[in-house]
Amino acid sequence: MKRINLALQGGGAHGAFTWGVLDRILDEPDVEVAAITGTSAGALNGAAFKSGMVADGRTGARRNLDQLWGRMGAVDDLRLSGWMSALDPGHLARTIEYSLPFSVADTWSRMVSPYAYGPFYSNPLRGVVDGFDYRTVCAEEGPDLFICATCVRSGKIRVFKGGEISTDAILASACLPSMFQAVKIHDPKTGRDEAYWDGGYTGNPALFPLFHEDLPGDVVIVNINPLERDELPVTPQQIQNRINEISFNSSLFRELRAINFVQRLLADGTLTAGRMKRVLVHMIADDALMNELSVATKMVPAPPILHKLKTAGQEAADRFLSQHKSDLGAQSTVDLAEMFS
Repeated sequence: MKRINLALQGGGAHGAFTWGVLDRILDEPDVEVAAITGTSAGALNGAAFKSGMVADGRTGARRNLDQLWGRMGAVDDLRLSGWMSALDPGHLARTIEYSLPFSVADTWSRMVSPYAYGPFYSNPLRGVVDGFDYRTVCAEEGPDLFICATCVRSGKIRVFKGGEISTDAILASACLPSMFQAVKIHDPKTGRDEAYWDGGYTGNPALFPLFHEDLPGDVVIVNINPLERDELPVTPQQIQNRINEISFNSSLFRELRAINFVQRLLADGTLTAGRMKRVLVHMIADDALMNELSVATKMVPAPPILHKLKTAGQEAADRFLSQHKSDLGAQSTVDLAEMFS
């Protein structure tokens, strides 16, 4: 049995790519997920996966993920789905991005605070996240689950685990401040109710919870924010999207750089084996597809795009398993030295 940890990035509706990755991993009976760390959409995927595994094994995990993304794409005009599904992802992304409704909504979100709605405010994700069975999400059995959010007051990351995970914790992890009001949750360390924003600002996702000695050394990162974009962003939407990608990838880069540093110290004998954990880093991604998409497809969970992303995730996971399954437990498949050269 090959035991792995999963690190699931956030990225709005692009988290459907992770849905496909997880769906394909569930086909491997000799691959066991020991722990999951997730932010934003990664938190939703992680909660659905764990809850299903605890309730009904792999069948339950697959069913929960299907139900989650069915709910995410439920608000849809079927008259649009027919012609939208015929478009390739790039054309569909541009169609949504340059549509009048999206342009108006995007401009409105930049000019109006989510606090301006007063008593009429509601978080559209609450109905989706309330659908989780928290008895199984928070259960001791099944894979360990860590949910990341950012404390607004201190700017520090908070990692929720076990019984701390709730609807509010997951909503906090997915709380983009330009769209949603901060989520307040009691912090026993400070003794006060703290306000939280999206975990992507401080950990997308946080890797350090996976370094516990009882967990395996393999960390499989499902990356949905492209690390590189060759095309210069020129429109306001493209610029804002790339700013968000860079900021949301920066925390991941910092942790990967630290892992690379420790691995070099272990390799040259500066650190003796056992003093620090040997972490094997792997990544499943499809940067080519994500470069075709945009901030519009992150914010609009159109079912045709969700299913294209799921299929892309299945295919990316299949390529990874075909090429690197034998490397699990043996060696990293991400060249960190090259990444930071």
